[in-house]
Amino acid sequence: MAKKDKHISETPATQMLRRAGVAFTEHPYDYVEHGGTAESARQLGVPEHEVVKTLVMQDDKAQPLVVLMHGDRQVSTKNLAREIGVKSVEPCKPEVAQRHSGYLVGGTSPFGLKRAMPVYVEASVLELPRIFINGGRRGFLVGLQPQVALTLLAAKAVRCALAV
Repeated sequence: MAKKDKHISETPATQMLRRAGVAFTEHPYDYVEHGGTAESARQLGVPEHEVVKTLVMQDDKAQPLVVLMHGDRQVSTKNLAREIGVKSVEPCKPEVAQRHSGYLVGGTSPFGLKRAMPVYVEASVLELPRIFINGGRRGFLVGLQPQVALTLLAAKAVRCALAV
């Protein structure tokens, strides 16, 4: 039996996108604990390289920041720190990331964040015609043009991707 389209209720992310007049598509999937972008890409039938993860990190002064990275790549924290002019960068603990973003880990979107934070996007993400990024809930991605990160989030392009 074919799966019926799930109704997705609004999230702070979708509210922000709608208010800004951004065109996006909704892509629900069955969330799998620790499944990551590989699982969402598999379920949605899209390349994992086009699934962009939203990572909440912090610099050496414990100032939070967001990094948007291809699902099939890791962040070189050393390269990121060098690019943004800080001594070091490390991932936030899940509870700290949740406090800064307002989202559960696994459902973090760069849109509609609880706290304003600088956003950095891997430059090669911007070269893709379309990306799939978390829509503010576990098991829910939105499809949109990557340039939205620049226009709506004032994201800065960086080169910090490492092959997994």
